[in-house]
Amino acid sequence: MTALADRPAAPTRARTPRRAPVRRLHPRVRRGLDYLLMGTVTLLFASPILYMFIGSLKPDDQVLDGLAGFVPRHLSLDNYADVFARFDDPSTGYFLDFLGTSVIVTGVVVLGGLVVNSLAAYSLARLRWRGRDAVLVLVLALAVLPFEAIAVPLFYLLNDFRNTLAVQSVPLVANAFSVFLFYSFFLKLPKEIEEAGRMDGAGPLRIFVQIIVPMSKPVFATVAILSFLTQWGMFLWPVLMVNDPAVRPLPLAISVYQGQPPFAWGDIMAFGVMMVLPMLVVFLVFQRWFVRSVATTGLKG
Repeated sequence: MTALADRPAAPTRARTPRRAPVRRLHPRVRRGLDYLLMGTVTLLFASPILYMFIGSLKPDDQVLDGLAGFVPRHLSLDNYADVFARFDDPSTGYFLDFLGTSVIVTGVVVLGGLVVNSLAAYSLARLRWRGRDAVLVLVLALAVLPFEAIAVPLFYLLNDFRNTLAVQSVPLVANAFSVFLFYSFFLKLPKEIEEAGRMDGAGPLRIFVQIIVPMSKPVFATVAILSFLTQWGMFLWPVLMVNDPAVRPLPLAISVYQGQPPFAWGDIMAFGVMMVLPMLVVFLVFQRWFVRSVATTGLKG
């Protein structure tokens, strides 16, 4: 009995207080908060575009009103008519010429880039030839090189071809980043379908056109959208190579327009809307394939 009484008592485990049960939000409340968050973020990103659209329809003295500029009042299309009226002379150029130049240059870069870059990526991803690995390393190195790094060498190389549509478009057709996007997508395509085409007697070009291209619509749409957005807003290359108003693209034209007094902010907003509108239309048309491509890449990556 004495031994048991002298034995030290076992340490008692401290009781941790129980956590209060987490109350889950009602699905409707949670859905409402999700919509509120998404609406706030959407409004935050869309506010500059909305401000520009409303400002293009207001008189000049009411455009720069801060937050009051979002309030639509005294709306009219006079600013759009003023843009066409101010660009109605050979010395200033014509707005339709600016628009036509941007459409032609962007069309050549996008369509030519889809053909050239996809064929280059197909040869790197699916064909075996000597020096392929070295070329692939070179393409990856060029993909991370900014255009500003090669703009000056290109300027001196093509200085004799200034003020032409060709010099604004042809040097930009081949794009290392687009080749990398196509290459990454082509690597994930099953080889069995390609081998079945070879057993039917099809060559590499026929396999590419009839098998690979129909299976690769999402990446073609993605490259087309990214190339269009990049080229439509291209400013550095035109400002180096173009000083003739007849072949001036829209980004260069609006920069010249902004620097000429009198500063009519309503006209500038209207010019900006007419420049941005084609980009929004192209994105809305192709956004389904763009989202599908991003989602597919995420699942496979």
